Amino acid sequence: MLKIQRSANGKVVFTLSGRIEAEDVTELQRLLELEPVARHLVLDLEDVTLADRGAVTFLMRCEQSGIRLENCPPYIREWIEREKGTRKSEREPKDRKRSAHRHGK
Repeated sequence: MLKIQRSANGKVVFTLSGRIEAEDVTELQRLLELEPVARHLVLDLEDVTLADRGAVTFLMRCEQSGIRLENCPPYIREWIEREKGTRKSEREPKDRKRSAHRHGK
């Protein structure tokens, strides 16, 4: 179960506690969209105990859109970086991949 706590002091911090699962993403997205665009948004993940792939993908998109992830557990950070790499390789043209494979790269 995910617990979300909001605090504001020049920046808006959402402190997340517990498990983040794909079904929590909709609620998190809604809360983030309620904030004024000019506010600095932070997701504090220090008390996150578990995240599934949908949650990790959401966190990756948050970070890419300028939301800061604080106290991100190392396994989530590593998973985000792997997801970024996977998505990047999926966007490469297939001919480029085949050519690199033939040349031993």
